[in-house]
Amino acid sequence: MTDSVRAVCQASPTAIPSRESLPLESGDGAERTRLLYRGSRIPALLMLAASLVCVLLLWPEHGGVELGGWFLWMATLGLLWLQQVNAFNQAPPTEQVAPHWYRRFLLGSVASALSLAYAMVALVPPAAFFEQALLYGLIGSVVIVASVGYGVSLPAFLCFAVPCLLPAGVLLLSAANPLQQGWGLLALIVLATLSLIAWQISRIVGDGLAQRLHKLVLIERLGKSARQAEQLNAELAREVEQRRSAELKLRRAYDGLEQRVAERTTELARVADELRQSEARLSMALEASDLGLWDWDLAQDKVHYSRLEVAFDVDAQRLDASGRPLPDLHPDDLPGVRAKLIAHLKGETELYVVEYRALKDDGSHLWVEDRGRVIRRDANGRALRMIGTRRDISDIRHQAEQQRLAATVFEAAGEGMVIMDSRFRILAINDACCALSGYSREELLGRSAARLASSAESQRQYATLREALARDGAWQGELIEVRKNGEVYPQWVQLREVRDALGGTTHVVGFLSDLTVRRQAEERLRYLMHYDNLTGLANRSLLKERLHAACQRAQQSGRNLAVLYIDLDRFKNLNESLGHEAADRLLSEMSRRLTQTLAEADTIARLSGDEFVVLLEGYGSLSNLAHLGSRLLTRMRKPVTVGGQELVISASIGVSLLPDNSREAATLLRQANRAMQQAKHLGGDTLQFFTDREQISSFDYLQMENQLRKALAEGQLEVFYQPRLSLLGDRLEAAEALVRWRHPQQGLVAPGRFIPLAEETGLIIPLGEFVLREACRQARDWQRSGLADIRISVNLSVKQLRQGNFVSLVRQVLEESGLPASMLELELTESQLLDDIDNAISISRQLRALGVKLAIDDFGTGYSSLSYLKRFPVDYVKIDRSFICELEHSAEDAAIVRAIIAMVHSLELQVVAEGVETQAQMDFLKAHQCDEIQGYLLSPPVPAEQFAELLG
Repeated sequence: MTDSVRAVCQASPTAIPSRESLPLESGDGAERTRLLYRGSRIPALLMLAASLVCVLLLWPEHGGVELGGWFLWMATLGLLWLQQVNAFNQAPPTEQVAPHWYRRFLLGSVASALSLAYAMVALVPPAAFFEQALLYGLIGSVVIVASVGYGVSLPAFLCFAVPCLLPAGVLLLSAANPLQQGWGLLALIVLATLSLIAWQISRIVGDGLAQRLHKLVLIERLGKSARQAEQLNAELAREVEQRRSAELKLRRAYDGLEQRVAERTTELARVADELRQSEARLSMALEASDLGLWDWDLAQDKVHYSRLEVAFDVDAQRLDASGRPLPDLHPDDLPGVRAKLIAHLKGETELYVVEYRALKDDGSHLWVEDRGRVIRRDANGRALRMIGTRRDISDIRHQAEQQRLAATVFEAAGEGMVIMDSRFRILAINDACCALSGYSREELLGRSAARLASSAESQRQYATLREALARDGAWQGELIEVRKNGEVYPQWVQLREVRDALGGTTHVVGFLSDLTVRRQAEERLRYLMHYDNLTGLANRSLLKERLHAACQRAQQSGRNLAVLYIDLDRFKNLNESLGHEAADRLLSEMSRRLTQTLAEADTIARLSGDEFVVLLEGYGSLSNLAHLGSRLLTRMRKPVTVGGQELVISASIGVSLLPDNSREAATLLRQANRAMQQAKHLGGDTLQFFTDREQISSFDYLQMENQLRKALAEGQLEVFYQPRLSLLGDRLEAAEALVRWRHPQQGLVAPGRFIPLAEETGLIIPLGEFVLREACRQARDWQRSGLADIRISVNLSVKQLRQGNFVSLVRQVLEESGLPASMLELELTESQLLDDIDNAISISRQLRALGVKLAIDDFGTGYSSLSYLKRFPVDYVKIDRSFICELEHSAEDAAIVRAIIAMVHSLELQVVAEGVETQAQMDFLKAHQCDEIQGYLLSPPVPAEQFAELLG
């Protein structure tokens, strides 16, 4: 007890209620129920008043049975509610904890909420803004007041706010009247805001109730310790009294019993020894309990301290002239300590118990607990002497806070968490685990996790699981489990052992998550990768796969194969005039006619837009193909009604044959496309077979090959650069190197004209080496000039990978240019990787060992985009521009892009979007956490000088 506390106690003799006068609450739930009923009277009265005002406002123009019946219902509901509140208040505390009060409260909340929602939707006039504002304001005031009052219990709030605002908001939002749509949106916003407020109120109230219950338990424990100390003090007092009695008897018998002096002396020594032993036991008890003693003589205003270093570092404390510690109480705790001390001195409390902060010289503080009582009073009841104990409870408070934080994290985790003993009996689970399994907490606690394994596969895995835990101390893997309702679902499980100091297993902690959504997303992505979402036909990637397989089967079996390339005539004009929605319906109808007419076809695919490809194996004869094509053209040009208009659309068909025209899949498709173009030149609505006469441009190709060789020798090729923007840092971090041919007569030649030629003739190898050297040199020059450290991206051809010295070439170029390997990125398309997968994996790993970054280009257009990502050591995945161009208008493309980003991020890779041309596309990609973008929105490919200006 410090001097500052005594001074304050003598100066301000005010009292506080005793602890016995405060009722001990039955628990968190009962207290929340009391708070709910205590705060529900005003919302009930306000609801009655608002209902009356609504009826008065609506009756002149909308009076009737519906309005009158609604008011009678609201009045009955309000009166019943008030009667329920009165009944609860009159019930004794032991009955108020019954669960039926809480269930009645929830039922009344739902009924009131639905009644108000009915008024918002059915009774409020749809077109009168002033009446809407007034009526919605009245109802809104009831909702807000009730939501704040019910916020102490989140279920009570949800039972009122959600039935009241959610149905009304959704119905108003779906109304045709814009004014009602606005009110519906406002209702949903208010619901979200009130939900956040209610959650905060519920959390704060729950924390306060938990702290209160904890403190009451702590007080009881301290009371028990104080009673034990009192017993020790009483024993000490009795022993002292025995000593005094012995001394008195010795003095009285001294004159007549000299002969017994020796005996009495021996007896006195024995008593003294017992007293010393008792004092030693008391000292040991105090030391073991970490308690310090204080003895306050109020008559003389003196305090004696014993073992005060338990709570304070006395040697470091400042002392006053009399050697007593100066005031060290925290100013914020002073009023509470004073109030409790005065109350005890007045006899209002049986025991003085207080917790406060004690300041130290370095400015820090520690938590101290004082327990004591008045042991002597005068005839008027004034306290004369008070003794007590003091101890440092800083560690106890810190441990309690850590336990509360850990419990909060455990329960609030979105992932299922379970704690088991060494025999896999469940000791604790969180709400997410219960929601995952469908079982309640009571059904799981104490049960063996092995016995709860529903599937036979899970039972078989438990032996392996136990072995892994015993060997490694941890295990993770996928289990197929069954919920309580019988639903089978995949579950990802992570287990970790908790060991004691001796290495023995004490507990097993598990983390559970549901893989259902992830599996569905993967299945959806696989479908979108191989099928057109609009027509349900095979897409380009699946067509390539089936065409390749069909060519192999035809070559092995000696059968023939026909490739039909179909393009709708003048579809672009129809698309521009009718709009995308009508064009999509037209494409769906055309694909349906294709499927019905060519039922014997092995594959029908939609390439893009209005282009379709059909594969026919074993077609018989050319006459059969011609007859089939004629029948298809007749069926395609039949009138179709779209958007109330009757349209007639024809088609152009090109046919290439295996083995007559070619044996390679890519060549067959290209030849069929040329034949289709020839059919269009003839006016459309016809079928053309590919012939050698269509190789009119063979001489042009030969001439271009010679000119390209000359361009490589004379330095006519240039490297342009297109920037890549990091969406997270909003800065340019990379650039893609793109080759351009500046022809002396033709000017700048597009890459689409000479890159395929370079691939076919093998010129792609020296061309690719030129681009690699020039890009690395230019990137290093930008570094030396201090413009920026830009990662340079270079496209590769599969023929370059087939070179035995390609890795050595990359190493040589990096050494000659001085460019760090981490600043070089090499790109390969999916189809290139899969042409020679084993060699591609080997070279990719060697490049990765050099430090070079690797990227997959045109992602989503290959065969196995879901499987090869796990095998190739890549860093970046570039989404093909075909998925980006229609991102704003196609829900299917948006779904594919979202799925690709999620899947790539799950593999801890980065995503780059190509072909970004609008701000809306950039905003969509940024919102879904795409890492980088590239496209004309930033800049087209530009020469090095212009790109340097972008960096500056």
